[in-house]
Amino acid sequence: MNELFRAYSTFFGKGDALYRIFSPYRICPLGAHVDHQHGVVTGFAFDSGIEFLFSAQETGKVEMASLSFEGLMTFNVQRPADERQQNWGDYLRGALWALQQDYQLRIGIRGIVKGSMPVGGLSSSAALLCGFIMALDKVNNLGLDRQQIIRYASKAEREYVGLNNGILDQACVVLCEADKLLYLDTETGKHELLPFGKGDQPLPFRIGVFFSGVTRKLTGTDYNLRVSECKTAAWIMQAYEDIPLKELQDTRLRDVPEETFLKHEQQMPERFAKRARHFYTECDRVHDGIEAWKEGDIRRFGQYVFESCESSMNNYECGSPELIALYKILRHIEGVFGGRFSGAGFKGACIALVDPTKEESIRRQVEDEYLKEFPQYKDTFEAYFCDLADGVDFL
Repeated sequence: MNELFRAYSTFFGKGDALYRIFSPYRICPLGAHVDHQHGVVTGFAFDSGIEFLFSAQETGKVEMASLSFEGLMTFNVQRPADERQQNWGDYLRGALWALQQDYQLRIGIRGIVKGSMPVGGLSSSAALLCGFIMALDKVNNLGLDRQQIIRYASKAEREYVGLNNGILDQACVVLCEADKLLYLDTETGKHELLPFGKGDQPLPFRIGVFFSGVTRKLTGTDYNLRVSECKTAAWIMQAYEDIPLKELQDTRLRDVPEETFLKHEQQMPERFAKRARHFYTECDRVHDGIEAWKEGDIRRFGQYVFESCESSMNNYECGSPELIALYKILRHIEGVFGGRFSGAGFKGACIALVDPTKEESIRRQVEDEYLKEFPQYKDTFEAYFCDLADGVDFL
């Protein structure tokens, strides 16, 4: 934290009242790629994320610097949000744009942000959006509740930044509690925070994060195409059933019962059948995984996580050669209960639930085997081990 104070002093001099926010990264052990189709999901927040140190500016001016990305981002909350500029400041401008749909903001922010891990697969964008919305809420006394923070952050990412995701990332960043599994129905918004087993023992795992060394923004991948393919799959099945169609943007696989999919699976074009197959089987894995979690069976829960990644590769068809290699390595290492691609799975990281007593041997084996196959990433491959954490909040 001293690094943030020094950076604030360097950029802005001595501050007035300084506020601190920690916004965690998140992982989704089960429920991958279904939130945009209103499926059911699970999530953890963990003790690595984005830190904010900021003060209020009565002029309405925003001046934000990052210790992770280049450039001082400047704009004014009293004016309409600027157009996207294809840099990290788009998430800040997007947060402002979303809030401006309902509020007239007056107070700006001067501050520093710092991410504690490389970007890729951990929803750093959601952490940045949710933290910045909380900061604007604080200085402008908007009185937002946690559901509103989720809603505005999601709106910013979908309608301003241009990524057609659901609310999984933002919900994990905002709602999670340490030592609990978040279960969320993304259609109804209903959520539960579930203790492991009877809740009377320490968690038998930590989170391992293994960065491939490759990063890319999701807006430069097939992420949005996959979303459209899922919606088209729902359209196809509704057409087979002579169900009146809604506009494609309003259509979700959740609208179609699994029995309808099983009835028409063989006659659907394979591309769309695969996307639907992933959705229905992944939602089933969420329910099965929750039962294993409640029973305190981490090995069975982890096996569902492995199976989730198999479906992500084979049915959802995401994953780079690097991530697939990392996943295959994790599958045969002693002490890894379960693992999968994190985030969209096109670039970035794999995550795993690991035995805390075997962390160092896991680190060495993953690094050795991965770099033997991809030596070009010896300077950018990284591994971390983390604990679960609460959602975004002031420090």
